[in-house]
Amino acid sequence: MHISSLMKECVLMLRSMTGFGRCEIAGVDRKITVEMKSVNHRYCDISIKLPKKLGFFETSIRNYLKKAINRGKIDVFITYEDYSENNICVKYNEDLAREYYENLKKMSESFDIEFNIRVSELSRYPDVFSLEEQTIDEKELWDFIEKAIRGATEQFIETRIKEGENLKIDIAGKLDNMMVMIDYIEERAPEILKEYREKLMTKVKEILGDTKIDESLLATEVTIFADKICVDEETVRLRSHIKNMKDTLNDEDSVGRKLDFIAQEMNREANTILSKANDLAISNIAIDLKTEIEKVREQIQNIE
Repeated sequence: MHISSLMKECVLMLRSMTGFGRCEIAGVDRKITVEMKSVNHRYCDISIKLPKKLGFFETSIRNYLKKAINRGKIDVFITYEDYSENNICVKYNEDLAREYYENLKKMSESFDIEFNIRVSELSRYPDVFSLEEQTIDEKELWDFIEKAIRGATEQFIETRIKEGENLKIDIAGKLDNMMVMIDYIEERAPEILKEYREKLMTKVKEILGDTKIDESLLATEVTIFADKICVDEETVRLRSHIKNMKDTLNDEDSVGRKLDFIAQEMNREANTILSKANDLAISNIAIDLKTEIEKVREQIQNIE
C-alpha cells in the first residue's frame, strides 16, 4: 500500500474541503468503480459504502485515505462486479451422503421394504452437494481495489487543489482590500485630531470672547481625546495578522484551523477600531473592514 508521488505533492498545496473523484477499472472477469465526494467538516470523517464481499478491506481503505486527506466529510462509494465463472465450486460431502445411505438401508431392513435408493435421489438430500466460493487471493484482490482507490483519490485531490487555488486568490484579494482600508484609517486619524482641535478652539472663543485661551489646557484636552480615539495599536496588529494570513496561505500543511484563528483575531481588532471611532468616515470603513473579514472567514471554512 502506498501514496503516489502526485498525492505527496498535493499535501504541500492549499486545498479546499470540497472535492470529487471517480475511477473505474475493468478487468477480464471483474470491474470496480470508486467514487468520492466531500464537504466541509471540522475533522476527517470518512464514510465508506462497499459490497459485503469487500467488507474486510474497509480498514485498509480508510487508512489509505487518511494518509492523503486531513479534513472534511468524505463519502466513498464502491461498486464491484465479478464476472468470473470459476469462482464457485460444487462441494461433495461424502460423509454426510454415507450417513444418509446407511440410515436409509436400516430403514429398509427395519420395515422389510425394498431398498431401491438411487444416486440421483441420494444427491438431492440436504447438504450432500453445496455451492461454495473458492478461496479469494486477498493480496491480488487488494492490488486491484487499491488501483481504483488511488485513481479516485488523485482526481479527488486535484479538484480540491484547484478549488483551493481559487480560494487562495479570492482571500488574498480581500486581504489586499483590507490593507487599503487600514491605510485610509491611518491617514484619516490625524485629520480627526486636527478637526477636533479647531472645533474646540471655536467653541472656547465663542464662550470666552477676547479672553486669552490657556493653550496648555487646550493641549491637555486634545491629548485626552487623542488617547481615546487612537487606533495605532489595532492597525499595526491588523497589518501583522494580514501578513501572517498571507504567509499561512503558502504553508505546506493543513492550514484551515490556523487561518480561522487569525481571522478571529482580525475581527477582534476591527471591533476595537469601531468602538473607538469618533468619526463617521472611520466608522464606515471599520464596518466595511468587519464585513470583509467575515467574508474571509466564510471562505476559510472551506479550506482543509
